[in-house]
Amino acid sequence: MNHPQPSGSAWHRPMLPRLSGERHRTATVLELFFDLCFVTAVAQTAAAFEHELAAGKVGHGVLGYALVFFAIWWAWMNFTWFASAYDTDDVPYRLLTLLQIAGALVLAAGASKALEEYDFTVITYGYVVMRLAMVSQWLRAARSDPERRRTCLRYAIGILVVQIGWVARLWLPDDAGLPSFFVLVVAELAVPAWAERAGQTTWHPHHIAERYGLFTLIVLGESITAATATVRAALDTEVSLGDIAPLVVGGILTVFAMWWLYFTQSAAEKLNSLGTALRWGYGHYFVYASAAAVGAGLAVEIAHLTGHAHLSRLAVAAAYTVPVALYAAVLRLLHRGTVKPGVLDAIWAVGILAVLAVTFTPSPVLATGCVTSVLVGTVVAATHRARTSIRQVR
Repeated sequence: MNHPQPSGSAWHRPMLPRLSGERHRTATVLELFFDLCFVTAVAQTAAAFEHELAAGKVGHGVLGYALVFFAIWWAWMNFTWFASAYDTDDVPYRLLTLLQIAGALVLAAGASKALEEYDFTVITYGYVVMRLAMVSQWLRAARSDPERRRTCLRYAIGILVVQIGWVARLWLPDDAGLPSFFVLVVAELAVPAWAERAGQTTWHPHHIAERYGLFTLIVLGESITAATATVRAALDTEVSLGDIAPLVVGGILTVFAMWWLYFTQSAAEKLNSLGTALRWGYGHYFVYASAAAVGAGLAVEIAHLTGHAHLSRLAVAAAYTVPVALYAAVLRLLHRGTVKPGVLDAIWAVGILAVLAVTFTPSPVLATGCVTSVLVGTVVAATHRARTSIRQVR
């Protein structure tokens, strides 16, 4: 049985499950504060990624970025889904959430060293702090929600065991670092699927869709902020505004298009089962990582213009176009199954291939902005025509 948000003292409320169909459920100010603090870790990771790319360490930078971003995304995602089902907004809940934010700030402090040197000591401590706070939250839920006690205890036990693994990993020899990392990633990803089999938690589809959309906005905004800082730094050199204008215009068009493409379709209606919810949630790792990488790619383009990027022209272009193409491809996979998927599949495929093709053009950033803008217009028009046809048939 689901329950509405529990009443009682703000000091302590029983952690009963929220209604999955609760009306007017929106993100709380604490959730928004949580996101804003988490984006600090995103910014630090993207900046370190840009530094590695500009230094010509492409393989090293991409792998490090993927590893560090997993920690950010996974900690954010687990809090988001828990809050959707069990947000009591009492003092213990707020304190544990603030503890997770503190862990995120520790993680942000260690992001650069983890990405550049594969030294995960600081980032592991920050991550484990966040995850142990989640263990406490799940134990609270297990105490108050007897119907889903097994589910909550599975979450708590699973998370705790994996955190022991993360700490133990710090004492493994260097050659076991990457294999153990991937083993623990698989273990982390398996915990929700295992826990939810004992009884599904009452996450709210519209609330989850809103939370993911809000974090997408923040990540895209961080890309713009990082690119703006890079442009300003470039203008302090001998680069003229005319030289940098195509990058600015192309970058703005690209981010605007990325925003529009994300919110073209409604997500809440797709979150109607555990399987689709897991695919949606897990797929956003690539959405967020690629969105943040676009800002780093633009920074590399500007570094190349000022002579500070030790990469070939093709590699510099790919650092920008590949994340944009990945972002679009994952979005289409997440939204697939909507109106006339065959027609839309073709439109998206052409657009994604066109983004990759402009890697070989003289001005890939500006060309990417133009291609993604055309993709937005075509997708919006095709979707509108398809929905109009369906209404006429009905």
